[in-house]
Amino acid sequence: MSARQVMLLAGEASGDTLGGELVDALKNADSAIDCFGAGGEKMREAGVEIEIDLTQHAVIGVWEAIRNYGKFKQFFDQLLVVAEERRPDAVVLIDNPGFNLRFAAALRDLAQQYTGQWRPRIIQYISPQLWAWNESRVHAIARDIDLLLSIFPFEKQWYAERAPHLEVEFVGHPLVDRYPNPSHAKPVDPPNLLILPGSREKEITRHLPPIADTVRHLQSKNELAVTMVLPSEKLTDLAKSIAPSVAKWNLQIGNLAQSLQNAHAAIASSGTVTMECAWFRVPTVVLYRTSWPTYLLGRWFIKIPHIAMPNVLAGREIIPEFIQGRANSENLSQAVAQLINNSAEVERMRQDLDEVAATLGKPGAAARAAKAVLAQMEKPVWL
Repeated sequence: MSARQVMLLAGEASGDTLGGELVDALKNADSAIDCFGAGGEKMREAGVEIEIDLTQHAVIGVWEAIRNYGKFKQFFDQLLVVAEERRPDAVVLIDNPGFNLRFAAALRDLAQQYTGQWRPRIIQYISPQLWAWNESRVHAIARDIDLLLSIFPFEKQWYAERAPHLEVEFVGHPLVDRYPNPSHAKPVDPPNLLILPGSREKEITRHLPPIADTVRHLQSKNELAVTMVLPSEKLTDLAKSIAPSVAKWNLQIGNLAQSLQNAHAAIASSGTVTMECAWFRVPTVVLYRTSWPTYLLGRWFIKIPHIAMPNVLAGREIIPEFIQGRANSENLSQAVAQLINNSAEVERMRQDLDEVAATLGKPGAAARAAKAVLAQMEKPVWL
């Protein structure tokens, strides 16, 4: 009997990490399983045969995706050909909903041509944020996806109310396993401010100028150590070219956990990293800037009052967030100064982050996700 095949698609660094963890768990459960698809170094290290490294081409926002349509259409068509040639038993689509949900629909249409011969189970790992905007896409997801794996506790009920026939499992958040003991170092003098401007070139370009101005303002009034963590040497070089003053900071590539343990406060781009800050109970100020067309579209469609995930989970603003024009050095400086100089504010925020962390489930998220994927592969193809 030939090994079962799983195709995985991840388009960003965070998805690549999730994919690597999932593949490790799949291989622990079935050492003969064969994994291939699109991802990055983490998935490659886990044993995935990488057809395309989509993580090197990640973009942010609707406008940027439109501008790069031709490139992504080429990747899309290439991966669809690979799927048809290899006919995997399951396809796991990791985050990246703009690309992956369209791929799910195309794959479903393609498989229908192979009546009774090929019917891959299609699994979406991490729910798209339909609860924030574009709720109408829930019907397409229910049509094209066999199983949705959720990492946030409220999503299962949200889908049950809108697409009761869609199978949704809350597997827990991977942070619980990545950092099982998120201890925090004792306060140091001077306090250490952690800078997390993003993991994409456009984020660095847009976020670093106001952050650098903020640091200059804060250091003119406070003794302050500054550490910035970026995922690659390439982005570190870009940061230095955008804001030469960052060369005086402690620049670090990777190893985010250690920096979070030693941080008094953080300035972070809205995204996955805000949950890492929350998990380590680091008082944080969030910013986000995107292109104006993307921002205006977002204002039109987004239905929730906050974009930082800790605030979404708390149902209120527990960490300050500054978007687009409000993400300026004046606002950032005032918010960070509160975290440097006001111990009561720091304690309040850490208690709020305790409550957020408690919602993320028990250890074993990747193992539960792998078990759910394997169970889907055992189901009769006509279901």
